Amino acid sequence: MPALEQLTDEQIQRLVYLTVLLVVLGSYALVAMRGRVFTFLRHAILWALIFVGAAAAYGLWQSLSFSSVAVQTGDGEGLVLQRSFDGQYHLTLDITGPNGAVTPVRFIVDTGASEMVLTQQDAAKLGFDPGDLRFLGVARTANGVTRTAQVTLDRVSLEGHVSTRVRALVNEGELHGSLLGMGYLERFSRIEIMRDRLRITF
Repeated sequence: MPALEQLTDEQIQRLVYLTVLLVVLGSYALVAMRGRVFTFLRHAILWALIFVGAAAAYGLWQSLSFSSVAVQTGDGEGLVLQRSFDGQYHLTLDITGPNGAVTPVRFIVDTGASEMVLTQQDAAKLGFDPGDLRFLGVARTANGVTRTAQVTLDRVSLEGHVSTRVRALVNEGELHGSLLGMGYLERFSRIEIMRDRLRITF
């Protein structure tokens, strides 16, 4: 299961919901079973096992849903991404920003986007000061028109394939996640979508 600091806001909300639900059910059982200690303990252990099993299954599902597997293609090394449960392809890049640290950033692969677009949260993790960003560009999204700020990433690495001085945009509006567009993907020799898999040939 991912570490707490790696969870998204939505995942944290789900975890809080499950915890509150468990507390409510436990409190109800305690009130309903006063005087029947052994019966209560048996039910408490059962609920604890159900909760642990659900948490383990959720962690396994996350691992399977967002996995990427390095493979050998017929014409060189490549990467195969499995479509996630949300219908998107997710890919993690190791990026070095102004803070000098190598930071993993998780992207939604968007072949319809022309640029790499960072959320403000991911830009801040890389060391870009929000106060220094100049939102002078304009982009059209599904949510309407939004402003963007251009930044340069010192180093971007995917499975050992390193690019330097990579151009990216920081989105001023809200995004569900950073987007990996063709401005970066076209550095590779081929991008193919086959049913529920996306293959990147290096």
